[in-house]
Amino acid sequence: MSDELTWLKSSYSNSEGGACVEVALAWRKSSHSDDEGGECVEVAALPHTIHVRDSKLGSHGSAPELMLTPRTWTEFISHIAGA
Repeated sequence: MSDELTWLKSSYSNSEGGACVEVALAWRKSSHSDDEGGECVEVAALPHTIHVRDSKLGSHGSAPELMLTPRTWTEFISHIAGA
């Protein structure tokens, strides 16, 4: 499990870097990933969005992310669990 937090700035905050609201994503590494910190799939959950990324494609905000609704995430997990 990673202690890394990724901060996202609220879309309601101004662009001048002053008063803004940020939300942190706490990434969790998949139990199927290797222990060497290289190739792994990570997930961060917020109430309305599940974020998924592959750390071998980058980290610390540079990795492409999938953003799924909780319903889509549940359907995805159900599908792969039945495979």
